[in-house]
Amino acid sequence: MSNEPSEKLTPDFLDLPALRTGAEKFLFDHLLNANTLYQAIIIIAAFFFSYFIFKITRKRTRTLIEQSKMPLRYKRAAYNMHRLLFPAITLVSIFGMTRIASSDMVGMNVWLIIGIMKALLAWIGIRIVAQLINNSTVRNIVATSIWLAAALSIFGILDKATTLLDSIGFNIGDFHLSLFVIVKGAFYLFVLLYFATFLASVADRRVSKSTELTRSTKVLISKIVRILLIGIALIIGLMSSGIDLSLFAVFGGAIGLGIGFGLQRGVSNLFSGMMLLLDRSIEPGDVIELEGGTFGWVEKMGARYTEIVTRDNKTYLIPNEELVTQRVVNWSHGDPTIRMHINFGVHYKSDPHKVIEIAKQAATRPERVLNNHEPVCWITEFGDSSINFSLRFWIQDAQNGITNIKGEVFLALWDAFKENGIEIPYPHREVYIHQA
Repeated sequence: MSNEPSEKLTPDFLDLPALRTGAEKFLFDHLLNANTLYQAIIIIAAFFFSYFIFKITRKRTRTLIEQSKMPLRYKRAAYNMHRLLFPAITLVSIFGMTRIASSDMVGMNVWLIIGIMKALLAWIGIRIVAQLINNSTVRNIVATSIWLAAALSIFGILDKATTLLDSIGFNIGDFHLSLFVIVKGAFYLFVLLYFATFLASVADRRVSKSTELTRSTKVLISKIVRILLIGIALIIGLMSSGIDLSLFAVFGGAIGLGIGFGLQRGVSNLFSGMMLLLDRSIEPGDVIELEGGTFGWVEKMGARYTEIVTRDNKTYLIPNEELVTQRVVNWSHGDPTIRMHINFGVHYKSDPHKVIEIAKQAATRPERVLNNHEPVCWITEFGDSSINFSLRFWIQDAQNGITNIKGEVFLALWDAFKENGIEIPYPHREVYIHQA
């Protein structure tokens, strides 16, 4: 097989007749002959034989992996390696048949079989190294891309393929934008962005383990590191693909103006999130209450929104801008001790002085009510059917719920009133019928 480079194609014009002539010459000289046909038969036979052996051994090897006591991460890697069993068996089978076909007794030219063997070996090696990538989608894309380049190089057509891709494009000033530049740039950007996000995740885990930083500082550092790494990856990816960054200055003004109007709310939410992290008015883990009545704790603070989880296990994604511009009750900000109050009424025949003492004693029965802050009870009004009171007490764990502690105090009042014979009235009406 000839490895001589083809004639350089001009960047602005693709010579289709010359390309067709070269393809026909390669087809008749290398593929449409008896030797290549015999090699194809050997390769197909090796694949069928290997598939038969793979079907027999697949279940046994999978059972061995399942019954092993290796850690889960290594077991997943073993499952991925198990998928390479078929190409490995095929490689061994083709190697055995090639030794026979290339012997002095047969004397066959096995250039195609050797190329297939090298491609299989490259695939196995690349897949083994790719196990270091945890994400399966990224792992498959990276492995397939590298193997395609390796396969083209093995068969000696990598230079011709790159020349062909480079010829499909157009010029922007002194820069030639071709399909090859786009493919190379996309691959570099994909790999570098994944590597940047991986480093950002590692840095995030390291920062989260620090005991000297506050929670808001940890989130802020993690976001700054992530933005910097992704920005550096984008710049390096564009420069590595050969794209001149000065070209973006032509469209920078128009694109920047469009992005400014289109992402106005997004940028506002981004800076609002940074502001919340800097002034530490809201931090992950705080219990907050919004104007609409949403009550829960801050689970996560993102670049665009803050994740709030209620006691009903409902997750609300609140834009950061709303947390800055609207009123927010932060039950965890500053002193966590807060005062609660409940209203109740008793019958008019009850002694108000006795009711006040009983209510104050009943409020101290629940464990969550603080003993170092004495409850207070006051008469608020003489109602239509009852004497109304307001009972106030203190707690310091609002994150454990507000309604439940009020319910516990109401139950304590109910039991105390039953023990002391104090009645809780209900509205009633008297109807007089006048006879004409």
